[in-house]
Amino acid sequence: MSKTKIPNLPDLSDLLDYDHTVAGHAGTMTTADGSMFIKPCTQAEIDFYQSAYSDPAHADFKEIMPDFWGTLSLVDPLELSSVEDGVPGPVASPEAKKELEASVTGQPPADSHQENGKWVQNKSKKIKTDQSVVLNNSGSGFASPNFLDVKLGVRLWADDAPAEKKRRFDDITSKTTHGPLGFRIAGMKVWRGSTMKSELDQNDYKVYDKDYGRTYVNTDNVLENFRKFIFNKAAGIDDDLARAVVTAFLHDLRNVERVLSSEESRMYSASLLFVFEGDGDKLREAIAQNNAAVDSIVAAEAKVEAEGEKPGRTTSRVDSGIELIEEDRMTIHVPDHGSLSDDDDDDDDVELPRVFTLKLIDFAHAQWTPGQGPDENALKGVRSLIKIFEEMEKEE
Repeated sequence: MSKTKIPNLPDLSDLLDYDHTVAGHAGTMTTADGSMFIKPCTQAEIDFYQSAYSDPAHADFKEIMPDFWGTLSLVDPLELSSVEDGVPGPVASPEAKKELEASVTGQPPADSHQENGKWVQNKSKKIKTDQSVVLNNSGSGFASPNFLDVKLGVRLWADDAPAEKKRRFDDITSKTTHGPLGFRIAGMKVWRGSTMKSELDQNDYKVYDKDYGRTYVNTDNVLENFRKFIFNKAAGIDDDLARAVVTAFLHDLRNVERVLSSEESRMYSASLLFVFEGDGDKLREAIAQNNAAVDSIVAAEAKVEAEGEKPGRTTSRVDSGIELIEEDRMTIHVPDHGSLSDDDDDDDDVELPRVFTLKLIDFAHAQWTPGQGPDENALKGVRSLIKIFEEMEKEE
């Protein structure tokens, strides 16, 4: 369970442009230390975060979302809603407010506007809004994080979408992996993802933009494209190390399936954001430190449960939420509902390097739907991802 403390929210003048966005709308920002992710959003998305964090019935769902720390208002800087009541709002200078307003102005809400009664696509990917949601930055705490945004669903439009938007999104579904698999690679950044310097950006990332998943990824090569994200010898990630990452993500994907299967909700164009340490040397160090921390917890629990333990248990098991596999293979020990690198440790003096994280994101078109059953539209994509990661895990 995530136990991250809610930090003091920043003054708008202290925010910087966020440079790791791989898909979605422009205008995202971060703090100088990189700990926060500030995303311009609609009231509907804020409402969904607040409902998930305030209603105990959605406790498990909350755990697969990014940590929600509050909202920043661009209209009245003194008006700030947070997870905790009574948190004072930051006082922003008029100049700072204008700067952030400029970063998010564009076409009307979400991703479209009306022109003479006709829906027109918003190619700028900017949202006209006076609010931003403040989240824990999934990319913070890594040396060189790799990012993969996977958009979920066969159907991508919400009930209230204009007819033209529905037709356009249905066309995307029919021409991409959304149709057969229920997801699409919406964007990807891989540190040292190529041996050709010309293919890397100034920070040594190979970037796959939103058009890559639409144009080049299909059912025949989708597995190979996921391998590009994780199996990367150019960055020092050999096959054994990569499979450890695959197994860790697979653990969390199964948890996402469990949570969505137990909830009654509908999400359209939501995504799963995969992040892990892309520097092989740093990744090995982070795994070693995290495994040691997890093992200390296991040892303490084992001491308590020793008298009730039955003999004859295999070396491949799940014990107190920790995944243990054969000893001759590298593994990442993962507690239930996430890794210690997601700030699960209780000791504020201990800061473990992050190994990986998997979060469900983008809730502009999400709502709770009591009585309508699980979101099978999103679940199709999750289950397809599980099969792909199972295939990668089996590879020798």
